[in-house]
Amino acid sequence: MLEDRPNSRRSRRTFLQGVTAVGAAALGLTSTASGASDPFGQYYDDYGTVIDVVEAGADNTGTEPITPVLDELRADDTLLVFPEGRYYMDEQFRFTGFDNFGMVGQNATLVPANYHEFDGPQYRLFRLGVSYRPGRRLRFEGFDVDQTAPETGIRTIETYVSDRLEVRDIIIRGQHDSGTWGPGLFNITSADGWGIVERFRAPGGAAWVNNTPNAGNRWRGPIGIEANQNSGTLEFRRCALGAFPNNGLYAAGGDGKIVVHGGYYKNSNGANIRVGGQGSEIRWPTVEIDDTRPDDRSQRGIRIENGRDFEIYGAAVENASPKPTSHAISVMNSCESARIDNVHVRLHGSAVNHGIVLSPECGATTIVDTEITHETDGGYPLWIRNSDRTEQVLAEHLTISGRAGDASGFRDGIRCERDNCRFSHVDISQLGRDGVDRNAIVNMADDVTVYNSELRASQYPYVDLGTNSLVRDSVLKSTTNSEAVCLYSSAENPTFKKNHLDRGIRDLGADGVTTWENTY
Repeated sequence: MLEDRPNSRRSRRTFLQGVTAVGAAALGLTSTASGASDPFGQYYDDYGTVIDVVEAGADNTGTEPITPVLDELRADDTLLVFPEGRYYMDEQFRFTGFDNFGMVGQNATLVPANYHEFDGPQYRLFRLGVSYRPGRRLRFEGFDVDQTAPETGIRTIETYVSDRLEVRDIIIRGQHDSGTWGPGLFNITSADGWGIVERFRAPGGAAWVNNTPNAGNRWRGPIGIEANQNSGTLEFRRCALGAFPNNGLYAAGGDGKIVVHGGYYKNSNGANIRVGGQGSEIRWPTVEIDDTRPDDRSQRGIRIENGRDFEIYGAAVENASPKPTSHAISVMNSCESARIDNVHVRLHGSAVNHGIVLSPECGATTIVDTEITHETDGGYPLWIRNSDRTEQVLAEHLTISGRAGDASGFRDGIRCERDNCRFSHVDISQLGRDGVDRNAIVNMADDVTVYNSELRASQYPYVDLGTNSLVRDSVLKSTTNSEAVCLYSSAENPTFKKNHLDRGIRDLGADGVTTWENTY
């Protein structure tokens, strides 16, 4: 029993001076806490007590459960160090309300029991803080999780922390195929709190719940990483997630700030990156969809919602296996304002799909220095959906290219259904797949401006059904025998100034057409 080991819990100084030769070798310790071979020596001064869990009685051969030992060791202002080895867990470790606590592993592998052998609630390995009694400062680093055995998979860590959260270098090996909760949940409970989750990786994804022993007990199945009650600033840096059935990174429910920096997200159902909050940022991630499982219904790249002042910068989204509504980027109704900057989107495959989609009730949105390559059977590279809102949508230095089809009638490069949109310095090429007719811009709204742009299409470069539109200083050219502009009878007061309009204007009964200094 641990009560018979009086030295199992020691101060940092006692630990460093008195650790056994076996413990020192396992931890890679030299004569000082900050030895170059010990990746965690720099942390020891942050804790009053540092414990080698193996010296304290935890089995590191993967044979005996370690949770009873950890229950005895948990204490405030304590760092638990896991030397190299395999640590079997068949029940949850829970610690809440702590002020300062940490767990670090050096080549340490956690081995969860399978679904049938896990004792108690089949939810998680580590529950560190709860919403009503969070911890204040938490560190959790350096663990592999071996869930390669059949019907294995459980949430590795769930945290609620008020002040500072640091989670790094966690890798989940194997597919989560037990149907229980996904590998990570993280929340900062205070508006002034801060957290980072860095290199948290679950590339094997998870099975749909109906293909697991937990069938019928959940909807869809696990989420990859969840952070839906965040109140502070929480950053996900260089994380990686494979195919999860119920969203990859899902951090849309809180009112704090979410930062996604880099990382690789692949093939999740729902959305691969789904973010909300105030001033949240999605910077430089790579999102790839190249596989669709039978149960998958929608595999969106990035989805933003429930907040304002979003920024998506430097993202690369590629979808080669599109299902319907698997948009590359979705700006949802509850998004009050957003900026999409320096983003690269590519969609290709044999289905109808869209690139960037602005939902009807979203607020002001800016798209700048962005490239969309669209090569599906049909769809809109940019779809600005019908709305009563009047905040401006601005697309500037936007390039749209690729050969797409016209399936389901989706045949426009930009489909503009919202008033007060401006397209400046856009370069659109819609030449059509296998000779189909596609248009560059179709405007169905009021007070829309196209400025200093180049529009090329296999049918019409510009189609107008709206009111008070202005096209100026632009080049419009059809690659077939169509006119540069088609004006429907519903169009009112369209104006064309200083453009080159190849083959002129086809007027089907528009009112109040103004032309000035155009060439044809």
